[in-house]
Amino acid sequence: MSTEKQLRREAGTVEENALKIDQNKAEQIIDALNTDLAATYVLYHQLRKHHWNVEGAEFEELHDWFGDAAEDAEDNADDIAERVQALGGVPVSGLESLAEHAPVESEGDDVYDVRTSMQNDLELYQNVIESVREHVALAEDLGDYASSELLRDVLEDLEDDAHEAQHFLEDDTLVLEEATH
Repeated sequence: MSTEKQLRREAGTVEENALKIDQNKAEQIIDALNTDLAATYVLYHQLRKHHWNVEGAEFEELHDWFGDAAEDAEDNADDIAERVQALGGVPVSGLESLAEHAPVESEGDDVYDVRTSMQNDLELYQNVIESVREHVALAEDLGDYASSELLRDVLEDLEDDAHEAQHFLEDDTLVLEEATH
């Protein structure tokens, strides 16, 4: 890291934006977007962890699903961060900042069986969905229809992935377990 530093924009500040969104409204929307950005990164890292650690009879399908779901989260995080920047804000990005802004927590570093992992993912999805849903309404109420639309797209991805996670947790399976007597 360079010892010479030229600060261009301080984290937590909001500049005037070219989108003609009032400064006060922009600050509220940026705060909401940064909350969802942080939550999305928590989700991303947990999904990526499960992608790395999944085992068992459904390894290939679940490995692929966790990877695809993590990519969805990463893409959504990128879109949210770019919108924060367009509104004149600074997207949260440091690990400490992400942890401070996230309204959700990951399951931690321990590795769990795949069913527990998927249940933890579904719960995390549900919590992120609630946050994003609230922020769709906030952006709409503040007249930022583009942020509202962006968050609706993010919400649709989250709901689709949560629905798929729920399907993995169903009790109907072709994989036979050995009977214990």
